[in-house]
Amino acid sequence: MFLASLGGTIGIIVAILAVVIIVFFVISVYNQLVVMRNKVRNGWSQIDVQLKRRFDLIPNLVETVKGYAAHEEGIFSEFARARGLYAQAQKSGDVGQMAEAEKGLSGTLSRLLMVQEQYPELKANDNFKELMAQLKDTEDKISFNRQFYNDTVLAFNNKIELFPSNIVARMFKFEAAKFFEVSEEAERQGVKIKF
Repeated sequence: MFLASLGGTIGIIVAILAVVIIVFFVISVYNQLVVMRNKVRNGWSQIDVQLKRRFDLIPNLVETVKGYAAHEEGIFSEFARARGLYAQAQKSGDVGQMAEAEKGLSGTLSRLLMVQEQYPELKANDNFKELMAQLKDTEDKISFNRQFYNDTVLAFNNKIELFPSNIVARMFKFEAAKFFEVSEEAERQGVKIKF
């Protein structure tokens, strides 16, 4: 009887211990997923800040170029359209839409930079040089932040998909994050900035 009682007590202790271990595991994985999801959000926020900076720089660059290339009106209207599309996408918070809008801006920016080749006096303008230096710095930061964001998304998505953390991820409805991808081959080349 004593052994039966001791066996029952040990069984209860083992069951309680197993439940406690499972609870701690779920809490640990949940907290890891939250931290990783917040890193993904922060990574996107850093890209967004740099894209905003680029959008703020480009109107100044456009105004500088306008004085030299007044007949290039199509570029200026394309830029305004691209900026409007990005503002709409930003409100939605959809990374895919923002990446698509950013693609339009990159194309317009490339065309704007080609205009400078036709106007040597524009390339000599100090204001233009300073804006181009700031734009190059911003492009470098965007590139770095895209890499950081995509690395963070990869780690987060792996955590969501790998066993056993995928069980906790499904329980709490964690969803895979979207990568910031370039959809056109021309964009893979980057913006060429020449002085």
